[in-house]
Amino acid sequence: MIILGIDPGLATMGYGVISAVHGNFSVIDYGVVTTPKELTLPQRLAQLEEGVTELIQTFKPQNISIEELFFSKNITTGIPVAEARGVILLTAVKNLGDEVYEYTPNQIKMAITGYGGADKIQMQHMVQALLRLKKVPRPDDAADALAVALCHAQTSRLSTGFKIR
Repeated sequence: MIILGIDPGLATMGYGVISAVHGNFSVIDYGVVTTPKELTLPQRLAQLEEGVTELIQTFKPQNISIEELFFSKNITTGIPVAEARGVILLTAVKNLGDEVYEYTPNQIKMAITGYGGADKIQMQHMVQALLRLKKVPRPDDAADALAVALCHAQTSRLSTGFKIR
């Protein structure tokens, strides 16, 4: 199964594409889609939509997993990210239908490390180990997206996941 994991963001959206076959995981590709801050919000959202569509057309994933947002301090700074996430979700559902799943940061940490309070460094090293990579994936947004994809690969074997309906 090909899984596209997405770490949503307006300026930088991380993506990670993995293959999951019988509990064995391998990286197909990872990276980021960026939008210049000089563009208007609608132009940036349109670029994200184009980027997600291109990823889906290029890699033809069977499932897409997306990290849910978590606001700890200033919700105002999270609003543009939430708008970006809405465009990402809409694009995913329009292109892939029912095979779009959402996971909270704690669910992702539990699936990857077994500990919901894992820090970024622990997560990155587990992603590296699970995917048998020589080094930690960079940039951080791409590593986070690979973790989202791995979370789905790990949990989809055990349940029906958290499908968007």
